Parts: sequence; C-alpha cells; structure tokens
Amino acid sequence: MQDYKSYQDPVVPGAPTQENIRDANDNKAMAIIAYIIFFIPLLIGAHKESPFVKFHTNQGTVLFIASLGYSIARWILGLVLYRIPYIGSLIMGLLNLASILFFVLCIIGIVNVVNGRCKELPIIGSFKVIS
Repeated sequence: MQDYKSYQDPVVPGAPTQENIRDANDNKAMAIIAYIIFFIPLLIGAHKESPFVKFHTNQGTVLFIASLGYSIARWILGLVLYRIPYIGSLIMGLLNLASILFFVLCIIGIVNVVNGRCKELPIIGSFKVIS
C-alpha cells in the first residue's frame, strides 16, 4: 500500500504565512489608526504585540515626520517668498498643491492595511524609526 500524504499548498518564496495573515486580519483597525494618529499604537504598546501593527506604525510615524518637516520648510520658505510679489505666490501655490502628496501617501498606507500587506510607502517608506 502506498502512503498518500494530504495535499499541501506549494510554498511560494515571500508568501505570507498563516500566522502573518491571522496577525494582519486581527490588527487591521490598529494599523489604520497608525496612519491617522500615529502615536496611539505607540502609547498602548500595540506595536510590540503585532509585527503588522509595528510595520504600519513605523510607516505612519515616518509619514508624520516627513509631513511635519515639509510643513516647517514650506513655512520658512513662505516667509522668504512673501516679499516677492507674483513669483512668491506662484511658488507657494505649487508647494501647497504638493502637500496633497502626504494625503495620497496616507491613503496608500490605509489601502495596504485593508489588503493585509506590509508594503512600504513610495518615496519615504524605506526609513525606519521604530525598530
């Protein structure tokens, strides 16, 4: 008699394990909060319990730091460009329009959470603040 093994899905390199999928499904709400109010998962320690929340808390924190830095730089530049009549207004208008990028990055992060992926945000996602 032959001993037939039960069917097992093939192992795909880089595919999430059942444990990772369960972690993502159980912690989606906290990971979404990490993009909206990044410090909540840090305060309650959720980033220590779940790798999924830790990843997205890091992404949300990096997004917050980048947007804060951009806002400060835009404010300082606004003080300088205030004295240039038309060109200054045009440049500030373009900079204000460029700030939409941070909203788009936030939406991308939330979509990644909803889909259960740990995918880095474009441009700023490779930075690590929380280890």
